[in-house]
Amino acid sequence: MYGSSLADAPAIREPLHSPVAHLVRGGVIEGIHYGSVVVLGAGGQVELQVGDIEAAFYPRSALKPVQAVAMLRAGLPLDGELLSLTAASHSGEERHLAGTRRILELAGLTEGDLRNVPDLPYDPAVRDTWIREDRPPSRLAQNCSGKHAAMLYTCVLNGWPLGTYLDPAHPLQQAIAEIVEDLTGQHIAQVTVDGCGAPLFSISLHGLARAAARITAAAPDTPEALVADAMREHAEMASGAGRDVAELMRAVPGLLSKDGFEGVQVAALPDGRSVAVKISDGANRARVPVTASALVRAGVDASALTGFAGEPLLGGGAPVGVVRVVRALDPLPARVRPA
Repeated sequence: MYGSSLADAPAIREPLHSPVAHLVRGGVIEGIHYGSVVVLGAGGQVELQVGDIEAAFYPRSALKPVQAVAMLRAGLPLDGELLSLTAASHSGEERHLAGTRRILELAGLTEGDLRNVPDLPYDPAVRDTWIREDRPPSRLAQNCSGKHAAMLYTCVLNGWPLGTYLDPAHPLQQAIAEIVEDLTGQHIAQVTVDGCGAPLFSISLHGLARAAARITAAAPDTPEALVADAMREHAEMASGAGRDVAELMRAVPGLLSKDGFEGVQVAALPDGRSVAVKISDGANRARVPVTASALVRAGVDASALTGFAGEPLLGGGAPVGVVRVVRALDPLPARVRPA
């Protein structure tokens, strides 16, 4: 643990975000996405920063790999697909539901013990099927159910109370908070409740990038390395079929990546290079190309990321524009830009 060497908690303030992507339609900038981006080198140094990387923010589900590390350190014995599911924001496919049931079975528990909010599957196609079949929202289908099942299993193994496992004062959540501070290298600024009902810890974007780097650069067979290996080897279990975060890990060998609601993304390579992105308006259409450009700035071969340049803007059903990163992030040769 870092103990007294931890940096102060990030300041709670209005983030000083900067433009990170333009919506260009017919050669005219139609809209601007603001946000913040940090790129860290293998030694942990800041290679690029755009916007405000030190203000307190909520990493949302991008923090799940850290939470999974904390549970392994507390004795959780999962690996492979089930460990990947522990760190997942899953799509609600049958494999995700089956995996969550398996974790609960290992703990001697059932869906009734979960305290996450009931929901329909996250993936639109899977959700539509549920609606057609008149299936109601469920705790298993909610995208954080794997994490919640693993939290309960960790509690069973440690003899901790089950009914209050989401209380920030619960031993499980205290253990998770300790590892959040350990891996980010800074004190937590604020604790609130995430969409699923679990405690949500406020850190800085810089701290999130540091945590991802420490996970991917950790020694083999450590909890950090086990989480990274599980998520990379079972990317669809940590997300879902066709999800951009899984496609990104397949496109870049050794990359660990995790998205989060409200336009958050973190990604890191085995040598410790990492990037973290926050899109201020939460837009996925900016998150993906901004993350890809940040990875190129971190040294990833641009040719591996051509499929992540962003979706075209349509007019009359035909492409008439693009979502394009700003000059400060664009690592590619200059393009034709509006005056």
